[in-house]
Amino acid sequence: MSELKTQLETDMRAALKSKDKVTLGTLRMIITAIRNEEVAGKSKRELDDADVVKVLVKQAKQRREAADAFRAGGREESADNELAEEAVIKRYLPTELTEAEVTELVRSAIAEGGFSGPQDMGKVMKAIGPKTAGRADGKLVAGIVKAELAGQGR
Repeated sequence: MSELKTQLETDMRAALKSKDKVTLGTLRMIITAIRNEEVAGKSKRELDDADVVKVLVKQAKQRREAADAFRAGGREESADNELAEEAVIKRYLPTELTEAEVTELVRSAIAEGGFSGPQDMGKVMKAIGPKTAGRADGKLVAGIVKAELAGQGR
């Protein structure tokens, strides 16, 4: 069993004992999502920490998008609840990379791979994917890669 999954289950029991409803509810949803991922596909499998982080990233993104939708609909209380759940999830994610750190990773990947021009965007994304997974928003990474490659093509 992954260490992260074990930590989530331990923290869920602690939240149950301390009657922390937000943390308890969020951790239950996360653990359910992890278990669903484990049984998805043709055969059951045990997720490692990297796979658990992917589930956490997906769950955090869902909370952020739901909060935006609630806010747009004028439902501030529901938006705040979603953001509180996202904050719980973020406790288990690796620290996020800053825009400058992502830019540096992209530049070094471009230099190492000898990539140039927009046609190599997919190759660059594949090269830096493992370094940014769970640590940076995909849209931000793609935007930086696109900008850097546009600068290379000149």
